[in-house]
Amino acid sequence: MDGRRRNPYELTEDTPVYVISVAAQLSGLHPQTLRQYDRLGLVSPDRTAGRGRRYSARDIELLRTVQQLSQDEGINLAGIKRIIELQNQVAALQARVAELQSALDGAAAAMQQREAAVHASYRRDLVPYQEVQQTSALVVWRPKRQQND
Repeated sequence: MDGRRRNPYELTEDTPVYVISVAAQLSGLHPQTLRQYDRLGLVSPDRTAGRGRRYSARDIELLRTVQQLSQDEGINLAGIKRIIELQNQVAALQARVAELQSALDGAAAAMQQREAAVHASYRRDLVPYQEVQQTSALVVWRPKRQQND
């Protein structure tokens, strides 16, 4: 969720408010078709305490999609169920990617803040510069010999 407290009376597209007869009218399907879709797991509405079905606006849209795939595209119900499962999986993965991207952005911002703090801590003293004069002197380095005891 987004961290904000929701008004318990706020209606969203996921709020189950429609009884089966209204959902059937809104989707253009017969109530028996809705029951069949529920039994097959295509569209699973919420249930009341008395086991009555309650459909949300999202459920109504899904019913229309199922009908369109079945009638217009000729896809059987098992195929439609698989399509719905895959769409749900894609949506879940997209949400996870967004969550990880947000975490990555937060980590990058924290890293930049730490980097800026390190740069701010550098001393910025002036160091006098002495120009080195070119000479033709040659320096030879000879390592110390080890003495054998």
